[in-house]
Amino acid sequence: MKSKLLAFLGCAMLSAGVANAGGFQANLQGQKQLGMGHTGTGLALDQSSIFFNPGALAHLRQNGIQLGVSALNSKIAYREPFPGVSEAQTDNKISTPFQVYASFGKEDSPLRFGIGIYTPYGSSVNWGDTWQGRFGLNELTLQAIFIQPTISYQVNDKIGIGAGFVYSTGKVNLQRSIPLISSNGVESGLELDGAASGMGFNVGVFFKPTDKLSLGLTYRSKVEMEVKEGDVTFTLPTAPVLAPSFTATQFDATLPLPANITLGVGFKPTDKLTIAVDLQRVQWSAYKSLRFDFNGNAGGPGVTSSESPRNYEDVFIYRLGLQYQVSDILTVRAGGYYDQSPVQSGYLTPETPDADSRGVSTGLTLALSEKVDLDASFLYINKKERTDDAKGSGGVPGTFKSIAYIPGVGLNYKF
Repeated sequence: MKSKLLAFLGCAMLSAGVANAGGFQANLQGQKQLGMGHTGTGLALDQSSIFFNPGALAHLRQNGIQLGVSALNSKIAYREPFPGVSEAQTDNKISTPFQVYASFGKEDSPLRFGIGIYTPYGSSVNWGDTWQGRFGLNELTLQAIFIQPTISYQVNDKIGIGAGFVYSTGKVNLQRSIPLISSNGVESGLELDGAASGMGFNVGVFFKPTDKLSLGLTYRSKVEMEVKEGDVTFTLPTAPVLAPSFTATQFDATLPLPANITLGVGFKPTDKLTIAVDLQRVQWSAYKSLRFDFNGNAGGPGVTSSESPRNYEDVFIYRLGLQYQVSDILTVRAGGYYDQSPVQSGYLTPETPDADSRGVSTGLTLALSEKVDLDASFLYINKKERTDDAKGSGGVPGTFKSIAYIPGVGLNYKF
């Protein structure tokens, strides 16, 4: 019994790390771009170029402030492997990834300065404490906020270059059950809670050889999120024999968020129609392994650290978007994308039951005045049903299916 308990706790800690590190890349950084399948690297649409392509920011002739928020409503369903019959569905809170951008520069200057605050990673997953896989995960909340001061320089009418420094701050809270029952029938539990921070950069080149064609290339670096002295809380039966095996109260970990390389093309066959295509390479192979160091025992005498191979793979995301200016007041948009999963067979976990996904989107802009625009978008994500034995990750074997509905709204002020 003791050896089984130690093995379980070791896997539990490793899975917790996967939740923090693998996380969920939330591609929701601009309302106009969301309406176009989240394309925008090869375009200079608005102040969100601070994220999509810092080199395009210098080609904007107006200063501006932009505020946007999305309401991410996701559902994940689970079915136990045959001959089991258990099923479950998450009861996730609605997440609200947001973006704030502002840029400033003199009208006749080739330099433009900007700052962006946005949330490229985040997740909220709540399976509850009665489902089949509760010893793998009950609930996870992950937040990451990027702050990016940016400078952009217009080399000439055709070329712009830009760069931004990224400081990231965030937090994570993970809860799971432990298969120990107290005398009054209450199941034991584990909670990990900590703050994290990291640094990186975002660089881009924008090239517009003709009025109808524009190109963009960006590189957003990997960000190593470091958790220092996160809190470890065990809820256990009052039994003296167990106490020496659960003395840890804090943990350290380093959680990599992957680099992205994106090539974008914008094409205007008419004055009113814009076509955008983005090819994004996400370097998820940064997740080779995860290590946790504890300040005490975390599952048995002498168990003060754990490390697990993850073996994620680099993947591509293929994006297509359209924009059509109906009138001086109304612009409409549509788009879609195909996002490959970085998770190999055998490594699926309830924190990130990932699979290849399809996204379709639509959006519009209403010009409320010469200086104020209102953006709206809607994105639907449908991930393929996926069955996995979870032997590599120590996760929960079974079949998972995920969908998400994400409406969003943004306000732009130009000056």
